[in-house]
Amino acid sequence: MMGFGMGFGAIGLLLMLLFWGGLIFGGVWLVKALFNGAQSGPAAPRQPSAREILDQRYARGEISREEYETIKRDL
Repeated sequence: MMGFGMGFGAIGLLLMLLFWGGLIFGGVWLVKALFNGAQSGPAAPRQPSAREILDQRYARGEISREEYETIKRDL
């Protein structure tokens, strides 16, 4: 009769806070997991630009300087 309906007292309050905190944390985690699912994977490797490919081909000697300049102007 002296507890005025507090049940377990300080332990009950702590358990209630842990329960609600865990419930809120779980809800936030679930929402983040649902909306970030596609973005959380590893990033796709960046594709080189046409100019970078051209520079690499010229550096490897696959094309001549004239071809390099012509293609560079076209790009």
